[in-house]
Order: sequence, then C-alpha cells, then structure tokens
Amino acid sequence: MRNKCLLALGRQIRQMRERKGLSQEEFAAEAGLDRGYYGGTERGERNVAAANLIRIAIALGVEVSQLFPSLATLRRLGGASQ
Repeated sequence: MRNKCLLALGRQIRQMRERKGLSQEEFAAEAGLDRGYYGGTERGERNVAAANLIRIAIALGVEVSQLFPSLATLRRLGGASQ
C-alpha cells in the first residue's frame, strides 16, 4: 500500500511537469534523474531523497517548498503515518 502523502506529493509534481508540457522521459533527463525513478516518484512509490527533490525543483524552476501539497492536505491524509 502506497503512502497517501507520497501519492499527493507525486501528483503535485506531475501537475507542475505537465504545465511545462514535458513527458516524464523529457523531464527526467532535464532533472538528471533516471526515468524509472522519476516515474516512481510521480506514482508515490518512492520516498524521494532531498537531493532529488532539489533537482526536480531546479528543473521546474520553482522553490522546493512548492513541490509539496498544502499542510491541510497532508493532515487530512494522515501525515507520514499513512
């Protein structure tokens, strides 16, 4: 069972990537990440490392904090325990 907060994080990142009009493969290359790893991040299958969140934020041109769902959303999902 996937962590609901990681799923929400992945959805948030996916939406930002899609706004840039990039495929997962294109974006992973731009961020310097393996496409499979990046795809797993979007699907909420990975507890993504801080260094990779920084790479993603740089490639998106956003602050790292913008990658995360709102605190209200995370609380509703049960925080890190889910």
